[in-house]
Amino acid sequence: MTAPAEREIEPVGESGTAWRRIADGLAEAIARGDYRPGDTLPASVALAEQFGVHRHTVRQAFRHLAEQGLVTVARGRGTRVSAPRFPYRIGRRVSMRANFGAAGIAVSGAILAAEITAGEPAACAALALPDGAPLWRIETLSLAGGVPVGTGVHWLEASRFPGFDTVLAAAGVSITAAFKACGIGDYVRRSTRLSARLASEREAVLLKIEPGAAVMLSGAVDALPDMTPIHLVNSVFAGERMEMVVEPFEA
Repeated sequence: MTAPAEREIEPVGESGTAWRRIADGLAEAIARGDYRPGDTLPASVALAEQFGVHRHTVRQAFRHLAEQGLVTVARGRGTRVSAPRFPYRIGRRVSMRANFGAAGIAVSGAILAAEITAGEPAACAALALPDGAPLWRIETLSLAGGVPVGTGVHWLEASRFPGFDTVLAAAGVSITAAFKACGIGDYVRRSTRLSARLASEREAVLLKIEPGAAVMLSGAVDALPDMTPIHLVNSVFAGERMEMVVEPFEA
Protein backbone atom coordinates (compact mmCIF):
# COMPACT_ATOMS: atom_id res chain seq x y z
CA MET A 1 0.00 0.00 0.00
CA THR A 2 1.50 3.35 -1.08
CA ALA A 3 0.57 6.77 0.25
CA PRO A 4 -0.74 9.32 -2.28
CA ALA A 5 2.15 10.98 -4.10
CA GLU A 6 0.65 14.47 -3.77
CA ARG A 7 0.50 14.41 0.05
CA GLU A 8 2.78 17.03 1.58
CA ILE A 9 4.51 16.83 4.94
CA GLU A 10 4.42 19.86 7.18
CA PRO A 11 7.63 20.37 9.19
CA VAL A 12 7.13 20.79 12.93
CA GLY A 13 8.50 23.84 14.74
CA GLU A 14 10.82 26.60 13.59
CA SER A 15 13.95 25.65 15.52
CA GLY A 16 16.32 22.72 15.30
CA THR A 17 18.15 21.13 12.40
CA ALA A 18 16.44 20.62 9.06
CA TRP A 19 16.55 16.80 9.26
CA ARG A 20 14.98 16.87 12.73
CA ARG A 21 12.13 19.14 11.62
CA ILE A 22 11.44 16.83 8.67
CA ALA A 23 11.58 13.76 10.91
CA ASP A 24 9.19 15.33 13.41
CA GLY A 25 6.80 16.26 10.62
CA LEU A 26 6.82 12.72 9.28
CA ALA A 27 6.36 11.28 12.78
CA GLU A 28 3.37 13.54 13.35
CA ALA A 29 1.85 12.50 10.01
CA ILE A 30 2.27 8.85 10.97
CA ALA A 31 0.70 9.48 14.39
CA ARG A 32 -2.31 11.16 12.73
CA GLY A 33 -2.80 8.14 10.52
CA ASP A 34 -1.91 9.93 7.29
CA TYR A 35 0.49 7.04 6.74
CA ARG A 36 -0.51 3.61 7.98
CA PRO A 37 1.61 0.50 8.61
CA GLY A 38 2.88 -0.77 5.29
CA ASP A 39 2.55 2.58 3.51
CA THR A 40 5.59 3.87 1.64
CA LEU A 41 6.72 7.41 2.50
CA PRO A 42 7.55 9.86 -0.30
CA ALA A 43 10.99 9.32 -1.82
CA SER A 44 13.94 11.27 -0.42
CA VAL A 45 14.32 13.13 -3.73
CA ALA A 46 10.69 14.32 -3.61
CA LEU A 47 10.94 15.42 0.03
CA ALA A 48 14.27 17.13 -0.59
CA GLU A 49 12.66 19.16 -3.36
CA GLN A 50 9.65 19.97 -1.17
CA PHE A 51 11.78 21.25 1.71
CA GLY A 52 14.61 22.72 -0.36
CA VAL A 53 17.28 20.53 1.25
CA HIS A 54 19.79 17.95 0.08
CA ARG A 55 18.44 14.40 -0.16
CA HIS A 56 21.06 13.30 2.41
CA THR A 57 19.25 15.53 4.90
CA VAL A 58 16.03 13.62 4.24
CA ARG A 59 17.85 10.31 4.53
CA GLN A 60 19.11 11.38 7.95
CA ALA A 61 15.49 12.05 8.93
CA PHE A 62 14.58 8.55 7.70
CA ARG A 63 17.41 7.02 9.74
CA HIS A 64 16.16 8.79 12.84
CA LEU A 65 12.63 7.47 12.29
CA ALA A 66 14.03 3.98 11.75
CA GLU A 67 15.93 4.21 15.05
CA GLN A 68 12.62 5.08 16.72
CA GLY A 69 11.03 1.99 15.17
CA LEU A 70 8.55 4.06 13.14
CA VAL A 71 9.77 3.06 9.68
CA THR A 72 11.75 0.38 7.90
CA VAL A 73 14.28 1.49 5.30
CA ALA A 74 14.96 -1.07 2.56
CA ARG A 75 17.26 -0.30 -0.34
CA GLY A 76 15.34 -0.43 -3.59
CA ARG A 77 11.98 -0.75 -1.78
CA GLY A 78 11.60 2.65 -0.18
CA THR A 79 10.85 3.69 3.39
CA ARG A 80 7.80 1.98 4.84
CA VAL A 81 5.82 2.71 7.98
CA SER A 82 6.35 -0.05 10.53
CA ALA A 83 3.61 -1.78 12.44
CA PRO A 84 3.77 -1.39 16.25
CA ARG A 85 6.11 -3.91 17.87
CA PHE A 86 4.60 -6.56 20.11
CA PRO A 87 6.12 -6.62 23.62
CA TYR A 88 7.42 -10.09 24.52
CA ARG A 89 8.30 -10.45 28.19
CA ILE A 90 11.02 -12.85 29.28
CA GLY A 91 11.14 -13.79 32.94
CA ARG A 92 10.87 -16.82 35.19
CA ARG A 93 7.74 -17.94 33.35
CA VAL A 94 7.37 -17.29 29.65
CA SER A 95 4.18 -17.94 27.67
CA MET A 96 3.45 -16.45 24.26
CA ARG A 97 -0.30 -16.61 24.85
CA ALA A 98 0.06 -14.92 28.24
CA ASN A 99 2.32 -12.26 26.76
CA PHE A 100 -0.04 -11.32 23.96
CA GLY A 101 -3.20 -12.10 25.87
CA ALA A 102 -2.32 -9.37 28.37
CA ALA A 103 -2.48 -6.91 25.46
CA GLY A 104 -5.75 -8.36 24.19
CA ILE A 105 -4.09 -9.96 21.16
CA ALA A 106 -5.20 -13.43 20.11
CA VAL A 107 -2.43 -15.97 19.46
CA SER A 108 -2.66 -18.96 17.17
CA GLY A 109 -0.17 -21.49 15.90
CA ALA A 110 0.50 -24.22 13.38
CA ILE A 111 2.66 -27.32 13.41
CA LEU A 112 4.87 -27.27 10.32
CA ALA A 113 6.67 -30.58 10.94
CA ALA A 114 6.97 -33.20 13.68
CA GLU A 115 9.18 -36.27 14.02
CA ILE A 116 11.15 -38.34 16.50
CA THR A 117 14.83 -38.26 15.66
CA ALA A 118 18.22 -38.93 17.19
CA GLY A 119 18.90 -35.78 19.16
CA GLU A 120 21.61 -33.39 18.01
CA PRO A 121 24.46 -32.97 20.54
CA ALA A 122 23.51 -29.38 21.40
CA ALA A 123 19.86 -30.29 21.99
CA CYS A 124 20.75 -33.34 24.08
CA ALA A 125 23.18 -31.32 26.17
CA ALA A 126 20.55 -28.63 26.84
CA LEU A 127 18.12 -31.33 28.01
CA ALA A 128 20.79 -33.17 30.05
CA LEU A 129 20.43 -36.30 27.92
CA PRO A 130 23.06 -38.51 26.24
CA ASP A 131 23.98 -37.72 22.64
CA GLY A 132 21.63 -39.31 20.16
CA ALA A 133 18.78 -39.78 22.63
CA PRO A 134 15.39 -40.01 20.83
CA LEU A 135 13.87 -36.52 20.81
CA TRP A 136 10.80 -34.90 19.42
CA ARG A 137 11.70 -32.29 16.83
CA ILE A 138 8.63 -30.15 16.23
CA GLU A 139 8.64 -27.04 14.06
CA THR A 140 5.89 -24.47 14.66
CA LEU A 141 4.70 -21.10 13.39
CA SER A 142 3.17 -18.56 15.79
CA LEU A 143 0.81 -15.74 14.84
CA ALA A 144 -0.40 -12.78 16.91
CA GLY A 145 -3.54 -11.08 15.72
CA GLY A 146 -3.27 -13.16 12.56
CA VAL A 147 0.22 -11.80 11.80
CA PRO A 148 3.21 -14.21 11.75
CA VAL A 149 5.60 -13.24 14.54
CA GLY A 150 7.83 -16.24 15.05
CA THR A 151 8.79 -19.74 14.05
CA GLY A 152 10.49 -22.26 16.32
CA VAL A 153 11.97 -25.72 16.58
CA HIS A 154 11.04 -27.53 19.80
CA TRP A 155 13.04 -30.42 21.26
CA LEU A 156 11.61 -32.74 23.93
CA GLU A 157 12.50 -36.21 25.21
CA ALA A 158 10.39 -38.70 23.24
CA SER A 159 10.08 -41.25 26.07
CA ARG A 160 8.88 -38.60 28.54
CA PHE A 161 6.32 -37.17 26.12
CA PRO A 162 4.79 -39.98 24.02
CA GLY A 163 2.47 -38.74 21.29
CA PHE A 164 3.41 -35.15 21.99
CA ASP A 165 2.70 -34.05 18.41
CA THR A 166 -0.93 -35.11 18.79
CA VAL A 167 -1.15 -33.57 22.25
CA LEU A 168 0.30 -30.27 21.02
CA ALA A 169 -2.11 -30.12 18.07
CA ALA A 170 -5.09 -30.81 20.36
CA ALA A 171 -3.84 -28.03 22.67
CA GLY A 172 -3.97 -25.47 19.88
CA VAL A 173 -0.17 -25.51 19.53
CA SER A 174 0.17 -24.13 23.06
CA ILE A 175 3.19 -25.60 24.86
CA THR A 176 1.71 -24.63 28.25
CA ALA A 177 -1.59 -26.35 27.50
CA ALA A 178 0.20 -29.39 26.07
CA PHE A 179 2.34 -29.71 29.20
CA LYS A 180 -0.79 -29.54 31.36
CA ALA A 181 -2.31 -32.34 29.30
CA CYS A 182 0.85 -34.34 30.07
CA GLY A 183 0.47 -33.74 33.81
CA ILE A 184 2.94 -30.82 34.09
CA GLY A 185 1.02 -28.01 35.76
CA ASP A 186 3.95 -25.65 36.20
CA TYR A 187 7.31 -25.07 34.56
CA VAL A 188 9.87 -22.28 34.57
CA ARG A 189 12.31 -20.70 32.19
CA ARG A 190 15.77 -22.03 32.99
CA SER A 191 17.69 -19.92 30.49
CA THR A 192 17.26 -17.68 27.43
CA ARG A 193 19.96 -16.71 24.94
CA LEU A 194 19.24 -13.85 22.53
CA SER A 195 21.02 -12.85 19.33
CA ALA A 196 20.20 -11.47 15.88
CA ARG A 197 20.97 -12.01 12.19
CA LEU A 198 19.38 -11.62 8.77
CA ALA A 199 16.43 -13.80 7.76
CA SER A 200 16.90 -16.76 5.46
CA GLU A 201 14.68 -17.04 2.38
CA ARG A 202 12.46 -19.63 4.07
CA GLU A 203 12.13 -17.56 7.25
CA ALA A 204 11.19 -14.51 5.18
CA VAL A 205 8.43 -16.50 3.49
CA LEU A 206 7.11 -17.95 6.77
CA LEU A 207 7.18 -14.63 8.62
CA LYS A 208 6.06 -12.54 5.62
CA ILE A 209 8.98 -10.16 5.88
CA GLU A 210 11.45 -8.85 3.32
CA PRO A 211 14.29 -11.26 2.41
CA GLY A 212 17.34 -10.31 4.45
CA ALA A 213 15.29 -8.44 7.09
CA ALA A 214 16.56 -8.54 10.66
CA VAL A 215 15.33 -11.38 12.85
CA MET A 216 15.84 -12.03 16.56
CA LEU A 217 16.95 -15.46 17.71
CA SER A 218 16.01 -16.99 21.04
CA GLY A 219 17.43 -20.23 22.42
CA ALA A 220 15.40 -21.09 25.51
CA VAL A 221 15.31 -24.01 27.94
CA ASP A 222 12.25 -24.68 30.09
CA ALA A 223 12.42 -26.82 33.21
CA LEU A 224 10.38 -28.33 35.99
CA PRO A 225 10.34 -26.26 39.19
CA ASP A 226 13.28 -28.36 40.44
CA MET A 227 15.23 -27.15 37.36
CA THR A 228 15.15 -30.47 35.49
CA PRO A 229 15.20 -29.41 31.80
CA ILE A 230 12.28 -30.68 29.73
CA HIS A 231 12.00 -28.41 26.67
CA LEU A 232 14.39 -26.64 24.34
CA VAL A 233 13.04 -24.21 21.75
CA ASN A 234 15.09 -22.32 19.18
CA SER A 235 12.93 -19.49 17.89
CA VAL A 236 13.22 -16.93 15.12
CA PHE A 237 11.18 -13.74 15.57
CA ALA A 238 10.45 -11.01 13.03
CA GLY A 239 12.60 -8.16 14.34
CA GLU A 240 10.33 -5.44 13.01
CA ARG A 241 7.33 -6.86 14.88
CA MET A 242 8.77 -7.88 18.25
CA GLU A 243 10.26 -6.13 21.25
CA MET A 244 11.98 -8.31 23.87
CA VAL A 245 11.38 -7.15 27.45
CA VAL A 246 13.75 -8.92 29.86
CA GLU A 247 12.38 -8.89 33.40
CA PRO A 248 14.11 -9.93 36.64
CA PHE A 249 13.58 -13.57 37.58
CA GLU A 250 11.63 -13.73 40.82
CA ALA A 251 13.01 -15.95 43.55
